[in-house]
Amino acid sequence: MPGLIRGVARTAAIAGTATAVSNRVSRRQAGRWAAQAEPEPQYAAPPPPPAPAAPAAPDMEAKLAQLAQLGQLRDSGVLSDTEFEVQKNRILTG
Repeated sequence: MPGLIRGVARTAAIAGTATAVSNRVSRRQAGRWAAQAEPEPQYAAPPPPPAPAAPAAPDMEAKLAQLAQLGQLRDSGVLSDTEFEVQKNRILTG
C-alpha cells in the first residue's frame, strides 16, 4: 500500500506542476497577443473651432433713431399708443 500512495502522490505533484506551467505559458502568450493587437495610439481630435461671435447688438444711436421714427409715426396718427408701446418695448429689449 505505501508504494501505491507514493505513486499517486508523485503523479499528483507532476500533474499539478504541469498545470501551473501550462497556465503561466498561456497567460504570457495572451499578454503578448493583447499587446500586439492594441491599436496604435491615436492622436486626440483637434478641439472644435471657437463659436462665431454673437452679432453685435445695435448701438444706442440706432435705437434712439428708431424710437424717434416711431414717435413720429405715433404723432402722425399711423400708430396707436398701444402699438407704439409694443414697438418701443421690442426696440429696447431687442
